[in-house]
Amino acid sequence: MKTNTAIRLIFAAIMASAWVGCQNTGNKSKKPKIAIAGLAIESSTFSPATTDAAAFHPRRGAEIFDYYPFFHEGSALRDAAEWVPTLTGKAIPGGAVTPEAYEALVSEMLDSLKRHTPYDGLFLDIHGAMSVVGLDDAEGNLITRIREVVGPQTVISTSMDLHGHVTEPLAAYSDLITCYRLAPHEDAMETKQRAAQNLVDRLIAGTGKPAYKAWVPIPILLPGEQTSTRIEPGKSLYAAVEPAAAQEGVVDAAIWMGYPWADEPRNHGYVMAVGDDSIKVKETAEELAEKFWQSRHDFDFVAPTTTLENALDMATNSDKKPFIISDMGDNPTAGGAGDVTKTLMDVLAHKAFKAADGPTFIYASLPGPDLIEKALQAGVGNPVDGMVGALVDNRFAPPLRLKGIVHAIKSGDRDAEVEVVVKIDNNYIIVTKKRKPYHYEKDFTDLDLTPREADILMVKIGYLVPELYDMRGDWVMALTVGGVDQNLIGLPYKRINRPMYPFDKDMADPDLSARFIPLSHKYRPEK
Repeated sequence: MKTNTAIRLIFAAIMASAWVGCQNTGNKSKKPKIAIAGLAIESSTFSPATTDAAAFHPRRGAEIFDYYPFFHEGSALRDAAEWVPTLTGKAIPGGAVTPEAYEALVSEMLDSLKRHTPYDGLFLDIHGAMSVVGLDDAEGNLITRIREVVGPQTVISTSMDLHGHVTEPLAAYSDLITCYRLAPHEDAMETKQRAAQNLVDRLIAGTGKPAYKAWVPIPILLPGEQTSTRIEPGKSLYAAVEPAAAQEGVVDAAIWMGYPWADEPRNHGYVMAVGDDSIKVKETAEELAEKFWQSRHDFDFVAPTTTLENALDMATNSDKKPFIISDMGDNPTAGGAGDVTKTLMDVLAHKAFKAADGPTFIYASLPGPDLIEKALQAGVGNPVDGMVGALVDNRFAPPLRLKGIVHAIKSGDRDAEVEVVVKIDNNYIIVTKKRKPYHYEKDFTDLDLTPREADILMVKIGYLVPELYDMRGDWVMALTVGGVDQNLIGLPYKRINRPMYPFDKDMADPDLSARFIPLSHKYRPEK
């Protein structure tokens, strides 16, 4: 934990008692009363998949605390307020959420919030790129309905992914707002903690809602694989956020890259700053926005990109282990269905992978309930023959038949439910009952696989998460097909605002003047 964060936590714990004398009387609690709520998913409208309520793995009541390390029993932040956990849910990125799922989850959340009103504050944990069938601005809709329940005076602090979107309703009804500053999102939990801590600090100090919120929409829409903070210009751009937010008179500042695989008017970049000094808040937002815009031509893929055929040639000719290939187009952690078979079909047809003494190849993964059922019946060490993939996204290839030996079986995974490894020659194919991303070495070793010793490891992913990045011998990103195709120019956008970079590369410079968003109790959304 950073030193300044630790100091703030200690300060909050010490100052919590001051709330008794200066803020609370009568039946109010001795500490600020703060609700916890949120729904998070990144949704591709270019995928035929849809997302149901169960995919969010909803947490209710006290079990919500278990998700956040900073809310563990006895922590300074936990002790600084009376927390009221209602409902939270986080789904693996995927297709648009069904209206039925969205309404069921939101109705339950609102009912829970109603039962415990009034609140001094609310910690809202969302992503910012949730698409719901028939709804253009899901998070804007969500926070509007929350505000109707908690009232205009409750201070709402919103935590987001930097690939989310800050529409006007979300900006207006959020009093404090922040997002990740790293991609990959190694600071995800730190960001959530900052959002909760900012809220506690303001309530305990009696300062409440910041007086000013400056908002700048930016006509840029780029994929995360081109805007990683591991390399320039993303590295320097996001490095400027923390010192900007630390200025006197500024509470927080943030840059949202946006999410490119949804065809909605809100999909583009944003900058926002909040604080009590109107000049500082406005200047901060405009300076960050200008840096973002001036960097637009410098963004590039975080690793070499090429065709699948070239990637396989590079991997088979390399002596570096493991040679990792990102199967980007169907990346489930960006919103792909995760069941496109085209890539694996092409790999298994390649001459290098048709021999028992070929390169050791691990593929993660494809859902295949048919094969899973047969593998459970056959058992480890026995033959299995079944179909996998293309149950949802069959636009590029049909279901794939796998015929091999059951190498491993594991049950009980939160996402996959059941995992099976099928060995075909020297190829180890991970099949799941339900889709699952593979980000950690343990994901593989739990299946009796040794990814560090494999010649080639192919994962449905874009930029590598830290464990895979540190493990790589070499790495290339394959421009494969799927619901999160990296060829944005070729996607059938109809509803995004234009002009937009990079679709209109010669567009005139936009007006990046910051607009002050009214405080939530003064805001009236357009009909």
